[in-house]
Amino acid sequence: MRVIRSMCIAFSTYSRLPMPQVEWTEENRKYSMCFFPLIGAVIGLLLWGWLWLCDTLSIGPLLRGAVGALLPILVTGGIHMDGFMDTSDALASWQSKERRLEILKDSLVGAFAVLGCAGYLLLHAAVLSEATAACGPMLSCVFMLSRALSAWAMAAFKSARPQGMLDAFAKAAHKRLVTISCVIYALLCALVWIFSGIWLALACLATAAICVWYYRHMAYKQFGGVTGDLAGWFLQVTELALTAVIVLGGKLG
Repeated sequence: MRVIRSMCIAFSTYSRLPMPQVEWTEENRKYSMCFFPLIGAVIGLLLWGWLWLCDTLSIGPLLRGAVGALLPILVTGGIHMDGFMDTSDALASWQSKERRLEILKDSLVGAFAVLGCAGYLLLHAAVLSEATAACGPMLSCVFMLSRALSAWAMAAFKSARPQGMLDAFAKAAHKRLVTISCVIYALLCALVWIFSGIWLALACLATAAICVWYYRHMAYKQFGGVTGDLAGWFLQVTELALTAVIVLGGKLG
């Protein structure tokens, strides 16, 4: 039952999918991040189904891309995009680490957040407008791997804000099991990608590794560690980068 409660907490926190109400205790949160990538699997399957429907009904690229880009936001309620927007504002401020952390907590939306969100959605929609159902298996893994890497980073990287939401999950998490589960998710994604093509798989894995490296470098340098908002920024950037590699790389193959 503890495992089921942890899964419910993961889905109720990071998605808008209906879940039973579970008491928010440290014990119940212990394994919640192990199930975080499963939300990505749900998003990936929905996107795959949408692309299949587009191919079947000959739906045009504009609607294909627009709905595809909005699907992750509809499932998650925009929690990760919110982090992406807050981080865009903080990075564009060119202030001290302390001031950047304050900007992350500020509920006001700045110009750079709006521009970043609009640019992201336009680019994501444009890339997905070129995708077909044949890309479905590989794209499904994108959303699962981004969350697996984000959960692993939560357990492995230094927190910039000791009292933040990410730190609360990190302290409650069983870090060894989170790491093991994330490795399993990553291996599963790698196998799916390798089955689809070795060179494209290597490109995806290299891209994911670069995103993780840059996330740590940027977070430590600009903020002194990771936060929940930065984790959202990383997740969004990783998903866009991997989606572009799969869709555009598939055309080159």
